[in-house]
Amino acid sequence: MRAVWYDTFGGPVSVREVPSPRPAPHEAVVEVAATGVCRSDWHAWQGHDPDVSLPHVGGHEFAGVVAEVGAEVRGFRPGQRVTAPFVHACGRCAQCARGDHQICARQTQPGFTRWGSFAEYVVVDHADVNLVLLPDALEFTTAAGLGCRFGTAYRAVLRQGRVGAGDWVAVHGCGGAGLSAVEVAVAAGARVVAVDVSAAALDLARALGAAEVVDASIDPEPAAVASVVHDLTDGGARVSLDCLGSPATCAASVLGLARGGRHVQVGLLHGGATPVPMDRVVAYELDVVGSHGLPAHEYPAMLGLVTAGRLRPDRLVGKLIDLADVPNALAAMSPNGPRLGLPGAGMTVAVLSQV
Repeated sequence: MRAVWYDTFGGPVSVREVPSPRPAPHEAVVEVAATGVCRSDWHAWQGHDPDVSLPHVGGHEFAGVVAEVGAEVRGFRPGQRVTAPFVHACGRCAQCARGDHQICARQTQPGFTRWGSFAEYVVVDHADVNLVLLPDALEFTTAAGLGCRFGTAYRAVLRQGRVGAGDWVAVHGCGGAGLSAVEVAVAAGARVVAVDVSAAALDLARALGAAEVVDASIDPEPAAVASVVHDLTDGGARVSLDCLGSPATCAASVLGLARGGRHVQVGLLHGGATPVPMDRVVAYELDVVGSHGLPAHEYPAMLGLVTAGRLRPDRLVGKLIDLADVPNALAAMSPNGPRLGLPGAGMTVAVLSQV
């Protein structure tokens, strides 16, 4: 099969022929129709994730058709249209017994702990636990983003953030996850303040329903950004999400909260310790929580909102590319990478087939 392959961190990335996978008894092999190109895939390529072993095939958000199932798989069969979360849960540990598959103690992750979806075929571990049937009307290109960015934002806003109608919600970082969070929060009836340094990203946030936007490039200091958020929300946001993942955005998110507010960390924080203004956490009695994906058993509720038109993840697809263009798309995410006409906001999706 064709796959996007690299054997050194930060080194050359190429499309080459590699062996096609076969399923273990509890696994399924999915023929990939579309796969998202996410900044987390760039981090894996750069060597920022200790779970990645070389050589490697990245990619962790995908949609396609079941090609083959292992002997122990009972709930799925070849030919079904499916997707899966980026966390593949075991279904048996204490966390899974509570329904918290997204923090499974024995989880595997395509594109990180094992080869991923930048390939014609990808393996889904414990298929009966992790595969999700797709509505026939949902395009593969839209479904590809559900497994990471959109699903993560859905849980971060509604479950971890517990956002309600009328709440002020601040979203720091308007990439794929942040824009998804804007859309989900608006659909829940919240008033959203979107924060980013990109004018294009802020324009898209407005188009998705953000009531206010903050250009953090004017003064990127966390206290300055938080001050603007406080002014716009008449005292601070009820819920704030850091969807980028940096010391500055994390601090700005916490400092921008109202008393008794809730910070949700969505973006991955790399490069060592991140100082959090804990004095504000104590003084304002703030909640600080993380959010890590969405378990497969919560997908039906999200898909119901998508089918009903209340959520429109299709609006977040910024560009469609071929699998052969994935190496360039990854390179374009680097600080000094080539400018390839890729969008500054929205999701880039690689289309492999229309099975």
